[in-house]
Amino acid sequence: MTDFDYLASARRTLALEAQAITDLSLTLDSQFVTACELILRGSGRVIVTGMGKSGHIGTKLAATLASTGTPAFFVHPGEASHGDMGMITKDDVVIGLSNSGSSGEVVAMLPLLVRLGSKLIGISSNPDSPLGQASHAHLTVAVEREACPLNLAPTSSTTAALAMGDALAIALLEARGFTADDFAFSHPGGALGRRLLMKVDDLMHAGEQLPCVADNVPVSDAIIEVTRGGLGITAITNASGDLIGVFTDGDLRRALDKDLQLKTTAVSAVMTAGGQRVKPGTLAAEAARIMQDTRVNAVVVTDGERPVGILNMHDLMRAGVV
Repeated sequence: MTDFDYLASARRTLALEAQAITDLSLTLDSQFVTACELILRGSGRVIVTGMGKSGHIGTKLAATLASTGTPAFFVHPGEASHGDMGMITKDDVVIGLSNSGSSGEVVAMLPLLVRLGSKLIGISSNPDSPLGQASHAHLTVAVEREACPLNLAPTSSTTAALAMGDALAIALLEARGFTADDFAFSHPGGALGRRLLMKVDDLMHAGEQLPCVADNVPVSDAIIEVTRGGLGITAITNASGDLIGVFTDGDLRRALDKDLQLKTTAVSAVMTAGGQRVKPGTLAAEAARIMQDTRVNAVVVTDGERPVGILNMHDLMRAGVV
């Protein structure tokens, strides 16, 4: 073990990479606008290519584009010279990444892309490089120095390229009017898909499972209904069947503190008036936010004023929404 200051090294690296990203925002120009318009006007897909570390950044950029409304995939430049050029059409827009702009495998693709007629967006540190000169739009990602103390290992430069790719993807997302539902369509699996796609209708307790009593029943009957439902809550309706409140375990404890006669006192006297409610079709994630913001464990789903279901926090947890 040595007395090396690991934290100081990490902070220096983060500061240099943060500065590299900050500097990018100062150098953005009309080339970025041209790049966005090339992609938006294109009738094909976006093909991303790059070698080495730039290739790794390119793979991530292609995945980000594809998941945010811009069909895209990665083509390895080494494989492009051995058959994979056939994956690229004249209607596609190609994004080439190379820090120097002179990577041999990427440069080898340039005359082929010109012959094919594909539009090219270059991302490099040198607009005068072969990649920069061949590009219909060039996004410069030059950095003052790498975070590597030897100024050799791609660190600040790859971070800058990654951030530029994200800026491009998000600008396109916003320009397309890409919505949360669109995003969910690309992410149907796992917790992300559940959060974005699941509605309260999919999880609520409805029909015979919906605990509900009239406002004039005694508290004792409401307690029995809460127990039957197993949700710690029952909806309270008036003579017209409209929701006027809820009766919860908390309301019961407060009623017991008041020493009320449970068999003779109407539940309307001890209920929580109104109650938190949501409409059918509400995203389950939105219902979770309402519960968290209002510090309640359940909401009533109402169609107009009529209760049609109840959803509690345990339902959301079981479904992986929270």
